Amino acid sequence: MPTTAPSDHATADRPAPDPTDGRAVPYRGRTAARLLLALHLLLLGWLSLRPVPAAWTSPPNLTPFASVHQALSLGPLAALHQLGSGMLPLAPIGVLLPLAVGSPARSRLASFLRTTAAAALLGTALEIMEGWAPGHVLDVDDILLGTLGTALAHLLLVPPLRALDRRRAAARAGAPAPAASAPAPGHTEGRSETRPRPVPAPALSVLGSPAAPRG
Repeated sequence: MPTTAPSDHATADRPAPDPTDGRAVPYRGRTAARLLLALHLLLLGWLSLRPVPAAWTSPPNLTPFASVHQALSLGPLAALHQLGSGMLPLAPIGVLLPLAVGSPARSRLASFLRTTAAAALLGTALEIMEGWAPGHVLDVDDILLGTLGTALAHLLLVPPLRALDRRRAAARAGAPAPAASAPAPGHTEGRSETRPRPVPAPALSVLGSPAAPRG
């Protein structure tokens, strides 16, 4: 009984998945971002807990931006050093954290809020650990400046990376599929061509030759 090949109309009419619907689509390079994030967190922990030899330490600063105002009174170079030393340690978190656990199709506002909140919690934990380490002083400005550095890094670098990743995903989805190879001669889909068997020459002479005339 001959069988027919399944029709491809159902699969052709089925809509292709949208590559920008990235509920489960991660960023490219997620593994590298996770590795770099882990190394950066280890470095921050070592810098916070390592003992620093000091003859004396200032009292903890619990007044927001008090050290910034003090640095501004000393001149622009001192203010720049204070701002840079407070913003740079947590700035990579603003880029590495979304790349490691985020997706390019999720809400930009939600990604920004999650990253900023994570940086604030991380900065608070680091400052608490620094308060117990010899030679370190708890400074609330480090938490505020670190969170600000994370927010600025996220706003400056994540949107271009998000757009680039979405364009690559759209390009991969729009690439034409490779054409199917043509079947070999003598073969059809699902079955092979049946060739007639050759008939022996004596049988042909008996069956196909006309009767000899009688004398």
